[in-house]
Amino acid sequence: MHGSMKIFTGRAHPTLGHEICKILGVDPGHVLLYNFSDGENYTQIDENVRGADVFIIQPTCPPVNDNLLELLIMLDAFKRSSASRVTAVIPYYGYARQDRKDKPRVPITSKLVADLLSKAGADRILAMDLHAPQIQGFFNIPVDHLFAAPVIIKHLKSLEMEDLTIVSPDAGGVERARAYAKRLGAALAIIDKRRFAANQTEVLHIIGEVEGRNVFIVDDIIDTAGTLIHTMEALLKAGAKSVSASATHGVLSGPALDRINKSALNQVVVTDTMPMADKVAECSRIKSLSIAELLAEAIRRIHMEDSVSSLFDL
Repeated sequence: MHGSMKIFTGRAHPTLGHEICKILGVDPGHVLLYNFSDGENYTQIDENVRGADVFIIQPTCPPVNDNLLELLIMLDAFKRSSASRVTAVIPYYGYARQDRKDKPRVPITSKLVADLLSKAGADRILAMDLHAPQIQGFFNIPVDHLFAAPVIIKHLKSLEMEDLTIVSPDAGGVERARAYAKRLGAALAIIDKRRFAANQTEVLHIIGEVEGRNVFIVDDIIDTAGTLIHTMEALLKAGAKSVSASATHGVLSGPALDRINKSALNQVVVTDTMPMADKVAECSRIKSLSIAELLAEAIRRIHMEDSVSSLFDL
């Protein structure tokens, strides 16, 4: 057993950090964070953490580079302050989409970020719905990989949708969509698409029955929503009764909110792995679900050296 549990939050998503602390019944740790006039980050821990089991909650959400660098600096500060163990709690792991060399002369940024986190002082990582599960293998430290599925599936069950079909927007998401369909007793469909540029895709085929059915697209990230809208249009053209969507990470950058507002989507369900209040206020079709309770229980189990994987036992 490590020392006492202490939870700190960076500036990326303090609301989530404070909600987790409230659930766990602990006070948020005191840390001073600000920027010098030239933009450099400054960090100072305002309490003793020697021998403590420290958890730093910091998703690398937009502005990605600022939040990532702040996390690295915080890790360094806690390691140099003799914390017994430092866990980086990263609900949204940025740079994860570049996880392999799919073209000549490109980086593997998800591996680069993994190396940076380890070198900065992280002893273990707690992440949620990584873009590709094999990213866990980029780390030489323990990684606890959580899934938002229980939170989203609970919401879908509450909707009591009849004639439900779960749709994977690409071949890579089939396993995720199959798990949702199994737990909801729904049918499964798969989109065969081709990506011809960044954030630009073309739907070629729909594998599965969607005609006359209520369709729910399940994905891990919604960024500009271009792929989502093309998928929705193809499903409606194929005779779907209604189309909704869900994603763990609602990045919703650029024209995403405008596209969703102008679309025929019934609802877009996301979790609060990054701040969502402003986006929900701007787009009434977005429903944000809290993952604070799930993260809090995972943090408690890590601190107590209990099983985290049993959180997802069926």
